Amino acid sequence: MSTLAKYMLNTMLKIPFKMIGNIFCVKSTVNWSKEKKDILQRANWLCDEVLVSPELLIDKMPHELGEHYQGEWAIYTCSHLSAALVNISYLYPEEKQTCAKRAKQLVEMVLSPALREYDTKSWGEDALQTLKGEKSHMTYLSILAWVITNYKMIDDNNQYDKLLEEICETLHRRMLKAKYMNLPSFPNGIVFLPDMMFAIVALNNFAKLNNGKYADTVNRWLDSTRENLVDSKTELIVSFQNRKVVRGSYVALNCYCLTLLDNKQFSQQQYIQMKKFFKKNYPSWGIREHLNKTPLLAFDPDAGPIAFGLSPSGTAWAIGSATYFQDWKFRNQLLRTAEIAGNTTKSKNKRHYKLGELAMVGEAVVLAMKTNVDKN
Repeated sequence: MSTLAKYMLNTMLKIPFKMIGNIFCVKSTVNWSKEKKDILQRANWLCDEVLVSPELLIDKMPHELGEHYQGEWAIYTCSHLSAALVNISYLYPEEKQTCAKRAKQLVEMVLSPALREYDTKSWGEDALQTLKGEKSHMTYLSILAWVITNYKMIDDNNQYDKLLEEICETLHRRMLKAKYMNLPSFPNGIVFLPDMMFAIVALNNFAKLNNGKYADTVNRWLDSTRENLVDSKTELIVSFQNRKVVRGSYVALNCYCLTLLDNKQFSQQQYIQMKKFFKKNYPSWGIREHLNKTPLLAFDPDAGPIAFGLSPSGTAWAIGSATYFQDWKFRNQLLRTAEIAGNTTKSKNKRHYKLGELAMVGEAVVLAMKTNVDKN
């Protein structure tokens, strides 16, 4: 096990186990006024940590991951914080101006050469300088488009419109040439379905902002995915196109992304199936990483430190679907697990999970998920 995994697991295990008793305090609804202080203070801490120089942000990602995953974790942190700001501006309209300013800074962060360097090194060319080319660059371009559309949902500023249109046209053009309309995440040809989800979310957001342009592409992708890329046993979208397996972290991310689209029936069906096959109950509620095994201790760059089979990232992303579908009992159980693992620490006008000091991306994900209300 890596040094990073051991450190994270040790941090989790030092949390007082008396907190586990609180997991039975289940709310039947959510009072957003009462959660406001917690939400805004977590946003304050994240923005102070994330809205720094791009080089410093990457340096804050765990060095043990290596340069590629440091870059991925950095843009995932930015993108989920961006999503959280959209949610906050909806829940608390008086915060919209502050959220818009911060969301714009996140666009500039993701646009920076430093944050796209992991993608440049991976593909051997710059994603933004080769939009007319044929190499995928799907993960970076999808995240960038998502962050720009998030910003535009808070502040209808046209500064990035030309770039956004070029990116979405590039994704659309490349998707039409690809099997099942899916682009590879990496040069080795692996098609990672949760990455494609962000491309679809970005195109769906673009459609909402531009009179339905690319809405048909989104619907065609959903139809193709339902027809070709659903696991026969679980009825869940598979994690990899070329290896039809399902894993808890990826399933939970898929379910969250589906809530950002307009097909509520399919989204809810996937959420129900996720709970049926991956929900882990007492003594700690959450999402299991694997269907057929329960590793005592393991580490995965996407799932995080797996303890007793529980997926940290899967559990975090599941909060988003639970919030969206107003599954308050499960949401509260998931947040209690997050507290047990993360251990909130507070200072003046800020708070965060202690574990977030090591894995900032987890803090950003949870904030986006716990505020992921249905805005329609």
